Amino acid sequence: MRTGIDILENELVAQYPDILEILLRDHTTQNNIFWATKNYEHLGAPYNSNAYILPELITGENGNIIMPRVHKDKVLQQSRSKEMAEVFTPLWICNAQNNLIDNAWFEREGVFNHEKTLSDGTKGWEVNTDKITFPKGKTWISYVRDTRLEIACGEAPYITSRYDSTTGEFIPIQNRIGILDRKLRVINENVHSSGEWLKAAQTAYKSTYAFEWQGDSLLLAREAMLMTFIENYSFKFGKETLLKSIKYIAYIISWNVWQMDGLKGVIPNSCGTINITDIDLFGNVKTENGFCKGCMDSNMLRHNGTYCWIKDWSNRDSKTGRMGKKIRFVDLLNYRGK
Repeated sequence: MRTGIDILENELVAQYPDILEILLRDHTTQNNIFWATKNYEHLGAPYNSNAYILPELITGENGNIIMPRVHKDKVLQQSRSKEMAEVFTPLWICNAQNNLIDNAWFEREGVFNHEKTLSDGTKGWEVNTDKITFPKGKTWISYVRDTRLEIACGEAPYITSRYDSTTGEFIPIQNRIGILDRKLRVINENVHSSGEWLKAAQTAYKSTYAFEWQGDSLLLAREAMLMTFIENYSFKFGKETLLKSIKYIAYIISWNVWQMDGLKGVIPNSCGTINITDIDLFGNVKTENGFCKGCMDSNMLRHNGTYCWIKDWSNRDSKTGRMGKKIRFVDLLNYRGK
Protein backbone atom coordinates (compact mmCIF):
# COMPACT_ATOMS: atom_id res chain seq x y z
CA MET A 1 0.00 0.00 0.00
CA ARG A 2 1.26 3.44 -0.87
CA THR A 3 2.54 5.77 1.85
CA GLY A 4 0.15 8.61 2.65
CA ILE A 5 -2.39 9.80 5.18
CA ASP A 6 -5.46 8.55 3.28
CA ILE A 7 -5.79 4.78 3.58
CA LEU A 8 -7.90 3.79 0.59
CA GLU A 9 -10.38 1.00 1.28
CA ASN A 10 -10.01 -0.28 -2.30
CA GLU A 11 -6.28 -0.79 -1.74
CA LEU A 12 -6.97 -2.38 1.64
CA VAL A 13 -9.31 -4.92 0.03
CA ALA A 14 -6.93 -5.62 -2.85
CA GLN A 15 -3.80 -6.15 -0.75
CA TYR A 16 -5.22 -7.63 2.45
CA PRO A 17 -8.22 -9.93 1.88
CA ASP A 18 -10.82 -10.02 4.70
CA ILE A 19 -9.11 -7.20 6.64
CA LEU A 20 -11.78 -4.58 5.95
CA GLU A 21 -14.50 -6.93 7.21
CA ILE A 22 -12.54 -7.40 10.45
CA LEU A 23 -12.02 -3.65 10.90
CA LEU A 24 -15.75 -3.00 10.42
CA ARG A 25 -16.81 -5.52 13.08
CA ASP A 26 -18.54 -4.53 16.31
CA HIS A 27 -18.21 -7.27 18.91
CA THR A 28 -20.91 -5.92 21.21
CA THR A 29 -23.70 -6.05 18.62
CA GLN A 30 -22.14 -8.88 16.60
CA ASN A 31 -22.72 -6.72 13.55
CA ASN A 32 -20.79 -3.97 11.81
CA ILE A 33 -20.14 -0.53 13.24
CA PHE A 34 -22.70 2.02 12.00
CA TRP A 35 -22.45 5.52 10.58
CA ALA A 36 -23.78 7.40 13.65
CA THR A 37 -23.61 10.65 11.66
CA LYS A 38 -25.95 12.34 9.18
CA ASN A 39 -23.09 13.50 6.96
CA TYR A 40 -23.61 10.75 4.40
CA GLU A 41 -27.43 10.57 4.29
CA HIS A 42 -27.57 12.44 0.97
CA LEU A 43 -26.08 9.29 -0.61
CA GLY A 44 -29.20 7.23 0.13
CA ALA A 45 -30.77 4.97 2.76
CA PRO A 46 -27.72 2.67 3.20
CA TYR A 47 -25.84 5.74 4.48
CA ASN A 48 -28.45 6.78 7.06
CA SER A 49 -27.14 7.56 10.53
CA ASN A 50 -28.38 4.25 11.98
CA ALA A 51 -27.28 2.09 9.01
CA TYR A 52 -24.35 -0.31 9.24
CA ILE A 53 -21.15 0.48 7.35
CA LEU A 54 -20.87 -2.31 4.79
CA PRO A 55 -17.76 -2.97 2.66
CA GLU A 56 -19.62 -2.32 -0.60
CA LEU A 57 -20.65 1.13 0.60
CA ILE A 58 -17.04 2.32 0.88
CA THR A 59 -15.24 0.38 -1.88
CA GLY A 60 -15.37 0.19 -5.67
CA GLU A 61 -16.93 3.38 -7.02
CA ASN A 62 -17.55 4.42 -3.40
CA GLY A 63 -13.88 4.09 -2.48
CA ASN A 64 -13.35 7.77 -1.70
CA ILE A 65 -16.39 8.32 0.52
CA ILE A 66 -14.59 8.05 3.87
CA MET A 67 -11.57 10.32 4.18
CA PRO A 68 -9.57 12.00 6.97
CA ARG A 69 -11.11 15.16 8.39
CA VAL A 70 -8.37 17.35 6.93
CA HIS A 71 -9.54 16.28 3.43
CA LYS A 72 -13.21 17.05 4.11
CA ASP A 73 -14.48 20.41 2.88
CA LYS A 74 -14.56 23.29 5.36
CA VAL A 75 -18.37 23.39 5.56
CA LEU A 76 -18.53 19.74 6.59
CA GLN A 77 -15.72 20.22 9.10
CA GLN A 78 -17.60 23.10 10.70
CA SER A 79 -20.83 21.11 10.74
CA ARG A 80 -19.22 18.18 12.54
CA SER A 81 -17.55 20.51 15.03
CA LYS A 82 -20.89 22.17 15.81
CA GLU A 83 -23.12 19.08 15.91
CA MET A 84 -20.77 16.47 17.38
CA ALA A 85 -18.17 18.65 19.14
CA GLU A 86 -15.60 17.13 16.76
CA VAL A 87 -12.36 19.01 17.39
CA PHE A 88 -9.02 17.67 16.24
CA THR A 89 -6.02 18.48 18.39
CA PRO A 90 -2.77 19.76 16.83
CA LEU A 91 -0.10 17.08 17.00
CA TRP A 92 2.24 19.15 19.17
CA ILE A 93 -0.45 19.23 21.87
CA CYS A 94 -0.94 15.44 21.56
CA ASN A 95 2.81 15.10 22.02
CA ALA A 96 2.93 17.41 25.03
CA GLN A 97 0.10 15.54 26.76
CA ASN A 98 1.57 12.12 25.98
CA ASN A 99 4.87 13.42 27.36
CA LEU A 100 3.16 14.26 30.66
CA ILE A 101 2.03 10.64 30.98
CA ASP A 102 5.52 9.35 30.20
CA ASN A 103 7.17 11.87 32.51
CA ALA A 104 5.17 10.33 35.35
CA TRP A 105 5.82 6.74 34.24
CA PHE A 106 9.57 7.18 33.72
CA GLU A 107 9.94 9.68 36.58
CA ARG A 108 11.94 12.00 34.32
CA GLU A 109 11.35 14.32 31.38
CA GLY A 110 12.43 14.25 27.75
CA VAL A 111 12.36 10.47 27.37
CA PHE A 112 11.15 10.30 23.77
CA ASN A 113 11.51 13.90 22.64
CA HIS A 114 11.94 17.51 23.69
CA GLU A 115 9.23 20.05 22.95
CA LYS A 116 10.43 23.16 21.12
CA THR A 117 9.35 26.18 19.13
CA LEU A 118 10.34 25.85 15.49
CA SER A 119 11.97 28.56 13.36
CA ASP A 120 8.62 29.51 11.79
CA GLY A 121 7.12 30.09 15.24
CA THR A 122 5.05 26.90 15.32
CA LYS A 123 5.29 24.31 18.07
CA GLY A 124 7.02 20.99 17.53
CA TRP A 125 9.49 18.57 19.05
CA GLU A 126 13.00 17.20 18.64
CA VAL A 127 13.30 13.43 18.89
CA ASN A 128 15.65 11.92 21.46
CA THR A 129 17.53 9.42 19.29
CA ASP A 130 19.27 7.66 22.20
CA LYS A 131 18.01 4.20 23.10
CA ILE A 132 15.31 4.50 25.74
CA THR A 133 16.44 3.51 29.25
CA PHE A 134 14.09 2.51 32.05
CA PRO A 135 13.83 3.43 35.73
CA LYS A 136 14.67 0.97 38.48
CA GLY A 137 12.08 -1.78 38.79
CA LYS A 138 10.68 -1.22 35.28
CA THR A 139 11.64 -2.72 31.92
CA TRP A 140 10.74 -2.21 28.28
CA ILE A 141 8.22 -5.03 28.67
CA SER A 142 6.57 -3.15 31.55
CA TYR A 143 6.15 -0.15 29.28
CA VAL A 144 4.71 -2.17 26.39
CA ARG A 145 2.19 -3.78 28.76
CA ASP A 146 1.11 -0.54 30.41
CA THR A 147 -2.60 0.02 29.68
CA ARG A 148 -3.48 3.29 27.91
CA LEU A 149 -6.88 4.62 26.74
CA GLU A 150 -7.79 7.46 24.38
CA ILE A 151 -11.33 8.73 25.00
CA ALA A 152 -13.50 10.09 22.15
CA CYS A 153 -10.54 9.26 19.92
CA GLY A 154 -11.67 10.62 16.54
CA GLU A 155 -8.98 9.47 14.12
CA ALA A 156 -6.81 8.48 17.14
CA PRO A 157 -3.99 11.08 16.92
CA TYR A 158 -2.97 10.39 20.53
CA ILE A 159 -2.49 6.70 19.72
CA THR A 160 -0.75 6.83 16.37
CA SER A 161 0.57 9.97 14.71
CA ARG A 162 0.90 8.77 11.11
CA TYR A 163 -0.21 12.25 10.14
CA ASP A 164 -1.11 15.55 11.71
CA SER A 165 -4.92 15.52 11.68
CA THR A 166 -5.05 19.34 11.51
CA THR A 167 -2.55 19.91 8.67
CA GLY A 168 -2.47 16.59 6.82
CA GLU A 169 1.33 16.36 7.11
CA PHE A 170 2.58 12.75 6.93
CA ILE A 171 4.90 11.90 9.85
CA PRO A 172 7.86 9.48 9.35
CA ILE A 173 8.02 6.56 11.80
CA GLN A 174 11.08 7.96 13.60
CA ASN A 175 9.24 11.21 14.44
CA ARG A 176 5.91 9.82 15.63
CA ILE A 177 4.66 10.61 19.12
CA GLY A 178 1.51 8.52 19.71
CA ILE A 179 0.97 6.10 22.57
CA LEU A 180 1.31 3.12 20.25
CA ASP A 181 4.16 4.72 18.31
CA ARG A 182 6.19 4.94 21.52
CA LYS A 183 5.50 1.33 22.47
CA LEU A 184 6.55 0.17 19.00
CA ARG A 185 9.71 2.27 19.17
CA VAL A 186 10.66 0.54 22.42
CA ILE A 187 9.98 -2.84 20.81
CA ASN A 188 12.06 -1.92 17.74
CA GLU A 189 14.98 -1.01 20.02
CA ASN A 190 14.87 -4.18 22.13
CA VAL A 191 13.62 -7.03 19.94
CA HIS A 192 15.47 -8.27 16.87
CA SER A 193 13.78 -11.52 15.78
CA SER A 194 10.57 -11.49 13.79
CA GLY A 195 8.70 -13.94 16.01
CA GLU A 196 9.49 -12.12 19.25
CA TRP A 197 8.73 -8.78 17.62
CA LEU A 198 5.26 -9.97 16.59
CA LYS A 199 4.51 -11.21 20.12
CA ALA A 200 5.62 -7.93 21.64
CA ALA A 201 3.62 -5.91 19.10
CA GLN A 202 0.51 -7.95 19.88
CA THR A 203 1.01 -7.13 23.56
CA ALA A 204 1.33 -3.43 22.71
CA TYR A 205 -1.94 -3.48 20.78
CA LYS A 206 -3.74 -5.48 23.48
CA SER A 207 -2.83 -2.82 26.05
CA THR A 208 -3.94 0.14 23.91
CA TYR A 209 -7.64 1.11 23.90
CA ALA A 210 -9.86 3.84 22.44
CA PHE A 211 -13.53 4.55 21.78
CA GLU A 212 -15.37 6.84 19.36
CA TRP A 213 -19.01 7.73 18.57
CA GLN A 214 -18.94 8.29 14.79
CA GLY A 215 -18.43 5.25 12.58
CA ASP A 216 -16.33 6.92 9.90
CA SER A 217 -13.82 8.32 12.39
CA LEU A 218 -13.74 4.97 14.18
CA LEU A 219 -12.85 3.16 10.96
CA LEU A 220 -10.14 5.72 10.20
CA ALA A 221 -8.69 5.18 13.68
CA ARG A 222 -8.69 1.41 13.25
CA GLU A 223 -7.11 1.66 9.80
CA ALA A 224 -4.39 4.00 11.08
CA MET A 225 -3.50 1.61 13.88
CA LEU A 226 -3.31 -1.30 11.45
CA MET A 227 -1.10 0.61 9.02
CA THR A 228 1.14 1.61 11.93
CA PHE A 229 1.74 -2.09 12.60
CA ILE A 230 2.47 -2.84 8.93
CA GLU A 231 4.76 0.16 8.56
CA ASN A 232 6.74 -0.59 11.72
CA TYR A 233 7.31 -4.22 10.78
CA SER A 234 8.57 -3.15 7.34
CA PHE A 235 10.72 -0.43 8.94
CA LYS A 236 12.29 -2.97 11.30
CA PHE A 237 12.75 -5.96 8.98
CA GLY A 238 12.69 -4.48 5.46
CA LYS A 239 9.76 -6.62 4.35
CA GLU A 240 6.05 -7.04 5.00
CA THR A 241 4.75 -9.54 7.52
CA LEU A 242 2.41 -12.42 6.72
CA LEU A 243 -1.30 -11.81 6.19
CA LYS A 244 -2.23 -13.99 9.19
CA SER A 245 -0.26 -11.68 11.49
CA ILE A 246 -1.97 -8.62 10.00
CA LYS A 247 -5.37 -10.29 10.49
CA TYR A 248 -4.68 -10.97 14.16
CA ILE A 249 -3.66 -7.37 14.80
CA ALA A 250 -6.84 -6.24 13.00
CA TYR A 251 -8.85 -8.56 15.27
CA ILE A 252 -7.25 -7.06 18.39
CA ILE A 253 -7.97 -3.56 17.10
CA SER A 254 -11.61 -4.45 16.41
CA TRP A 255 -12.01 -5.29 20.12
CA ASN A 256 -9.88 -2.54 21.62
CA VAL A 257 -11.12 0.39 19.53
CA TRP A 258 -14.88 0.36 19.73
CA GLN A 259 -18.01 2.42 19.05
CA MET A 260 -19.53 3.93 22.20
CA ASP A 261 -21.34 6.87 23.72
CA GLY A 262 -18.66 7.79 26.24
CA LEU A 263 -21.11 9.51 28.60
CA LYS A 264 -23.31 6.43 28.90
CA GLY A 265 -21.08 3.43 28.18
CA VAL A 266 -23.57 2.13 25.60
CA ILE A 267 -23.78 1.83 21.82
CA PRO A 268 -24.63 5.35 20.53
CA ASN A 269 -28.37 6.09 20.36
CA SER A 270 -29.31 2.67 21.76
CA CYS A 271 -31.27 4.01 24.75
CA GLY A 272 -34.99 4.48 24.18
CA THR A 273 -38.53 4.17 25.45
CA ILE A 274 -39.86 0.84 26.64
CA ASN A 275 -43.44 -0.42 26.78
CA ILE A 276 -44.50 -2.04 30.05
CA THR A 277 -47.60 -4.23 29.77
CA ASP A 278 -49.46 -5.62 32.77
CA ILE A 279 -52.47 -7.97 32.76
CA ASP A 280 -54.52 -8.26 35.95
CA LEU A 281 -56.52 -11.27 37.19
CA PHE A 282 -59.57 -10.14 35.24
CA GLY A 283 -57.73 -9.94 31.94
CA ASN A 284 -57.54 -6.17 31.84
CA VAL A 285 -54.50 -4.96 29.92
CA LYS A 286 -52.62 -1.91 31.09
CA THR A 287 -49.73 -0.49 29.05
CA GLU A 288 -47.40 2.24 30.18
CA ASN A 289 -44.55 3.94 28.37
CA GLY A 290 -41.28 3.99 30.27
CA PHE A 291 -38.16 5.97 29.53
CA CYS A 292 -34.50 5.15 30.03
CA LYS A 293 -33.85 5.77 33.72
CA GLY A 294 -30.16 6.35 33.09
CA CYS A 295 -30.91 9.13 30.60
CA MET A 296 -33.49 10.67 32.94
CA ASP A 297 -31.22 10.87 36.00
CA SER A 298 -27.80 10.83 34.26
CA ASN A 299 -26.86 7.59 36.00
CA MET A 300 -24.38 5.63 33.90
CA LEU A 301 -25.43 2.31 35.44
CA ARG A 302 -29.18 2.59 34.72
CA HIS A 303 -29.35 2.91 30.94
CA ASN A 304 -31.57 0.57 28.93
CA GLY A 305 -29.30 0.85 25.90
CA THR A 306 -26.77 -1.77 24.82
CA TYR A 307 -23.73 -1.65 27.09
CA CYS A 308 -20.41 -2.07 25.30
CA TRP A 309 -18.16 -5.09 25.79
CA ILE A 310 -14.37 -5.09 25.46
CA LYS A 311 -11.63 -7.64 26.17
CA ASP A 312 -9.25 -7.83 29.09
CA TRP A 313 -6.47 -9.71 27.31
CA SER A 314 -4.54 -10.39 30.51
CA ASN A 315 -7.25 -12.63 31.99
CA ARG A 316 -8.69 -15.93 30.82
CA ASP A 317 -12.29 -16.20 29.61
CA SER A 318 -14.15 -18.73 31.79
CA LYS A 319 -16.31 -19.94 28.88
CA THR A 320 -13.70 -20.41 26.17
CA GLY A 321 -10.64 -20.99 28.35
CA ARG A 322 -8.70 -18.59 26.14
CA MET A 323 -6.89 -15.44 27.19
CA GLY A 324 -9.11 -12.41 26.65
CA LYS A 325 -11.92 -12.11 29.16
CA LYS A 326 -14.98 -10.22 27.92
CA ILE A 327 -16.10 -7.45 30.25
CA ARG A 328 -18.52 -4.54 30.06
CA PHE A 329 -16.62 -1.27 29.84
CA VAL A 330 -18.92 0.36 32.39
CA ASP A 331 -17.97 -2.29 34.96
CA LEU A 332 -14.36 -1.07 34.86
CA LEU A 333 -15.33 2.37 36.08
CA ASN A 334 -15.36 3.45 39.71
CA TYR A 335 -18.77 5.00 39.18
CA ARG A 336 -21.30 5.55 41.94
CA GLY A 337 -23.79 7.83 40.22
CA LYS A 338 -26.36 9.85 42.03
